[in-house]
Amino acid sequence: MTKPAWTQDTTGSSGSLLPNLGDTTSITPSAERRLGNRIARELYRDPDYLDDPVIMEYVQGIWQPLLAAARTRGELPPELDEQYAWTILLGRDRTVNAFALPGAYLGLHLGLVGVVTSRDELAAVLAHELSHVTQRHIARLISRQSEQTPWLIGAMILGALAASKNPGAANAVIVGGQAAAIQTQLNFSRDMEREADRVGFGVASQAGFAPQGFVSMFEKLQQSNRLNDSGGFPYLRSHPLTTERMADMQARVPANGAAAPVPQWEHALIAARARVLSNPAVDALRNWYSEAEPARLAQQSSMQQAATLYGATLAATKLRDFALADASLGRLAIAAKGDPLAARQVRLLAAELALAKGDGPKALAALGESMQVGSRAELLLQAQAQLQAGRAAQAGQLLQTWLADNPLDALAWQTLASASAAQGKTLAAIRAEAEVNIAELDYTAALARLKAAQDRARSGTQGADHFEASIVDTRTRQVEQLLKEQALER
Repeated sequence: MTKPAWTQDTTGSSGSLLPNLGDTTSITPSAERRLGNRIARELYRDPDYLDDPVIMEYVQGIWQPLLAAARTRGELPPELDEQYAWTILLGRDRTVNAFALPGAYLGLHLGLVGVVTSRDELAAVLAHELSHVTQRHIARLISRQSEQTPWLIGAMILGALAASKNPGAANAVIVGGQAAAIQTQLNFSRDMEREADRVGFGVASQAGFAPQGFVSMFEKLQQSNRLNDSGGFPYLRSHPLTTERMADMQARVPANGAAAPVPQWEHALIAARARVLSNPAVDALRNWYSEAEPARLAQQSSMQQAATLYGATLAATKLRDFALADASLGRLAIAAKGDPLAARQVRLLAAELALAKGDGPKALAALGESMQVGSRAELLLQAQAQLQAGRAAQAGQLLQTWLADNPLDALAWQTLASASAAQGKTLAAIRAEAEVNIAELDYTAALARLKAAQDRARSGTQGADHFEASIVDTRTRQVEQLLKEQALER
C-alpha cells in the first residue's frame, strides 16, 4: 500500500495498463517527478500551505483506498508507482479547487473540502485528479511545451496557480507574454477530461465509494456555473463541465446505486473545520458564534447542529475565548455522541482546546489511553500534550517510533525538534529542524542547519553525542549530493 505524503514511498505494483489515449510523452516519469519537486518546493513555502493533521488524516482515509483500487485495476504500472510522489498538499484557500501537478503532487483547497457534502463527492474529485496522473495527461501537456526548459515550465505552472488566487501575483512568477501557454499547461483537453471521468469513476467504485458521488459533485459544479461563478469555483475553469460528461457519468451509475450519497456526521464536522481554517479572519471566526445561537440551531438538522457547534468551538479556540469554547464543546459532545466517528472527532477537538489552554494533562485525558492504530492526528496531539505535561522524553520516543516508518513527516520532525530541545539535546534538535527542510524539499536550508549541527558537534558543546553527530555527517553528504543533482538539472 502506498504510504501517505509524509512517507518514503518505494512500493511497486504489477498489472497491465487499461486502454487509454496513448502515451505520446517525451518526458520520463523521473524527469516529471523532478519537475514536480520544484513546484512542490515553492508550494510548501506558500503562506496558504498548511498541514492540518485532522483534515489530512481524513483525506488520506479517502486517498489511500483510491490508490489501492487503481493498483487493483492495473492503472499504476511499477515505474509510475515507484517514481511518483503521490502527495496531497492542502491549501488554506476558500475557493473550490483541486489540481494535479507533475510527478503526482495534488493540490487540494480547503474550500473544496468545505463545500462537498460526503466522502463520496470528495472521492470523486480525488479519483478524477488521480486518473489525470495515471493516464499521464500532465506529461502529455508538458511534452507540448518541450521547446521550453523544465525550469521555465515549472515557473509557468506556479504562475498559473498564483493567478488563480491573485491575478496580480502571477506577474512575479511569469515572464513575458506566455499567458496562452500557461492556460494550455493547466487545462486538459475534452478527451482527457472524459478519460479521467471514466477511469476515475471505475477507481472510486472499486474503492467502495458510492458511484452517485460523481453525479452529485457534477450537479454542485453545474449549479455554481448557472449562478455565474465569480471566481469561487476555479475548478470549473480548469475542468469545464459539459452535458456530455454529466450524461456519461449518470449513465454509468447502476440502477441499484442511483440514490444520492448519504451524508456522514464525521464529514460534516471535517467540512466545518475546513471552513473555519480557510478563513481565519477575526470577523469570520466571530460569525460562528452567531451561527451557534440556540434560535439558529433550532432550524438545523441534528447533523448540521453538530457541524455548527464544531465550527463554533474551533473558532472560539482560535480566538482564545476559552469560556465560549468550553460551552460549545459541551453542547457538541451531547449532539455527536450517537455517532462513534463524530464522537472521536470531538475528542480530538477537546484535546486541541486543552493544548490551546496550555493544559497538557487535560489534553492527554481527552485523548484517552487507547490511541487508534496508525492515527497521525492522535499521535501528534499526544506528543504535544506530553511536551506540555513536562514529559519530553516520552514525546520524543513516541515521535521517533513514528518517524522510523514515516521519515518525510515534516510536522512530526518539527515536534521532535521541540522535544529534543526540551531535553537539552541541542544537536538532535538542530538535526530534526534540518529534516523538516528535507521533507519540504528545501535542501539549501537543510544543508545550512546540518552544517550548524556539525559545527556544534566539533566544538564539543554539551548536548552533542557521537551517534547523533554520525547521523548528521551522513545526512550532510546526502543533501550535498541532492543539491549537486539539482544544479546539474538547471
